[in-house]
Amino acid sequence: MRPLILRHSLSLDGYGAPPEGVPDDFFVEYDEDEEFVAHMAGVLGSAGVHAMGSTAYREMAGHWPFQDGPEADAMNRIPKVVFSRSPIDTPWETTTVCSGNLADEVAALKAQDGGPILAHGGVRLAQALVREDLVDEYHLLISPIAHGGGRPLFTGFTRLTLVDVKSFPRGNLALTYTRAQ
Repeated sequence: MRPLILRHSLSLDGYGAPPEGVPDDFFVEYDEDEEFVAHMAGVLGSAGVHAMGSTAYREMAGHWPFQDGPEADAMNRIPKVVFSRSPIDTPWETTTVCSGNLADEVAALKAQDGGPILAHGGVRLAQALVREDLVDEYHLLISPIAHGGGRPLFTGFTRLTLVDVKSFPRGNLALTYTRAQ
């Protein structure tokens, strides 16, 4: 059974989405931090499938197909799954739409052969995955900014076990957690 990994960005003060009107650019000088770019390319490239909500899918489908480099290669080459209860156009190659019950759809994906399911992009989907206890591993990317408000990733008590920490020259952190035993 393949795991579901939630890759999500957080501000230093713990928000998974910024307040209304604040750009959703979590990473400080992202493109100038070669180590961080390499790390992200490795995370993205390790996926067997990329899973996302409909809003994140629309944004990513309008961006990644027109980019070059290892991150773009991973995003474009690896199959995508978009969770949406409403009809959605899927212009991005290798996209499947899952419109049923989230837990059932994730269970079906986990039962398939292949690499990990990497869920990313969109705090609503991330919150739903956490709330339904569907996440096997958390890849949390912390940037050295504080939003002072916004939407949290965690909306209830969640106990995790830290398994890895990476820090990067521009102040970004990559924290990997599993469920607490």
